[in-house]
Amino acid sequence: MKRITIVIYTFIVLSLLSSCVKDYLNRAPDIALTEEAVFADPTLASQFADNAYNFLVNDYARLNGHRGITGQFSDEAVSSNNDVSIRTINQGNYHDHYERGGEGINDIKDVYWRCYQGIRITNVVLSKLETTPWPADGVLKTRVEGEMHFLRAFFYFELTKRFDGVVLIKDAFDQFDDIDFPRNSYEECVAFMLDELNIAEDKLELDYSAGDYGRATKGAVMALRARVLLYAASPLHNAGDDLTKWADAADAAKKVIDLNKYTLTGTSYDQVLNMAQSDEYIMIKPRGPRGNNDGIIVDFAQSPGSGGTQGTLNPTQNHVDLYEVVQRAVPTNPNSPIVSSAPLVNGSAPGYNEQKPYENRDPRFYANVIYNDMPWQGRRMDMYSQKSGLGYDFIEGNTNYTVTCYYSKKMWPEVYKRNVSGSTLINYIFFRYGEVLLNYAEAMNEAYGPDAVPNGYTLSARQAIQQVRDRVGMPSLPAGLNKDDMRARIRNERAVELAFEDFRWYDILRWRAKEIITQPMFGMRVVKNANGSFTYTRTRLTSSYQKVHEPYMDLYPIPRSEIYKSQKLKQNPGW
Repeated sequence: MKRITIVIYTFIVLSLLSSCVKDYLNRAPDIALTEEAVFADPTLASQFADNAYNFLVNDYARLNGHRGITGQFSDEAVSSNNDVSIRTINQGNYHDHYERGGEGINDIKDVYWRCYQGIRITNVVLSKLETTPWPADGVLKTRVEGEMHFLRAFFYFELTKRFDGVVLIKDAFDQFDDIDFPRNSYEECVAFMLDELNIAEDKLELDYSAGDYGRATKGAVMALRARVLLYAASPLHNAGDDLTKWADAADAAKKVIDLNKYTLTGTSYDQVLNMAQSDEYIMIKPRGPRGNNDGIIVDFAQSPGSGGTQGTLNPTQNHVDLYEVVQRAVPTNPNSPIVSSAPLVNGSAPGYNEQKPYENRDPRFYANVIYNDMPWQGRRMDMYSQKSGLGYDFIEGNTNYTVTCYYSKKMWPEVYKRNVSGSTLINYIFFRYGEVLLNYAEAMNEAYGPDAVPNGYTLSARQAIQQVRDRVGMPSLPAGLNKDDMRARIRNERAVELAFEDFRWYDILRWRAKEIITQPMFGMRVVKNANGSFTYTRTRLTSSYQKVHEPYMDLYPIPRSEIYKSQKLKQNPGW
């Protein structure tokens, strides 16, 4: 008789800001039950199925416990103390990342194992679907079946975006079964994911009750399909630039837009991670507010000057330079409408003053980045070089502090302060509407160009990206951009809009844009003058913060332990 451990969930109502939602993933103690006992009871069976959600990637600061985000692999940020989980990737030592990368989750072996653990749960549930005595109305059975197909596709997406083609396991095997199989091709994996999502879309609803907020919905299925197809169309998997793949990705994103269910209105960009519910959210990980002692705050994002142990999530100057310079209708009024904008090119743009570098920038800069002399928690951020000792936000040579003279506001909301109780939500967002619009714009531009609106469509690439910019008052992109010009602007828009949300690194890999990773990494150095003004100098970071990348690194290595115990698994080239 087979025995399995099932996690029985309690349904505890959590008050998230002004809304009450039921966290169906809040766990009670494990209870060992036989498989037969679990699937003889529809409540236990559905709770067993819920456990699959726990194996999704579901937080930003997940590397080495909470001490790294994937953005630090890229040009988005650096790790001031060169945490081992970040340093190993930056130096190209991917095997060391998972073999010596610290506690908690790494982005290679742990994700590989977690995804296959989640896949096994979905396989078991689907194998028992017809023999479980579900309620006669069929509602629970239908929902669970849809969720399992969706989650199985999601797990395979997380695997393929890192490793290319992987082993497709569709059945529930026992521990003594031979499961040594060769890898399927990437194309086979994509076809399987799309089949799974077609089934899930037919089974799932657009909405569930508040107690089930966070479950997969029809909208989540459609958003995942759009993302799967975007990756399949990208240069990493579409070396011949087959435009039909881009057209398929655009069509999939269009279907999400055509639901007319999701919107950017009603959610201020500077609160995009902090809402209990939002019309922009398609699917998030439900969790309660994070306290002032949460590791992502005190041991990663927060300056020691505000009570953090170490503030090692440091946006680069490279990232800061991606925010456009704006000009307003009334130059002296920072709240007057923006009438024009321009990207920084070689440190120059109309209206840009290198000694007042934080004036007149894309409003998303102020939502994403903390900078010198910024009003913060009743004081002003002190990141100038003459400071030393406790209570300040930058100390030259002290890697508990920022090395770039920036912190991430998105990961350190203002409520978190030394000796002051406070908490807020920092949601992990699986899918939001802003990403869907950006996916659509990218795919439309590649398939049809910047301004074309094919039959059956209502938005061009330009119009979709403008919806994202409109929320923060950014003006229209210049007329006359060709496909290459628009591609550059869309990529820049993704870097800004989705900053610190677990996209930048994987975008760079799928674009095969090694030059973004290997460009010199810069920070800022600040000197406070006798008259109270500041002198700013863009400064190249030391060699320990520079990053290496070769084309073969666009795919992760299959964990060596998996290769060693298999007769059939083949390693990715270069590893």
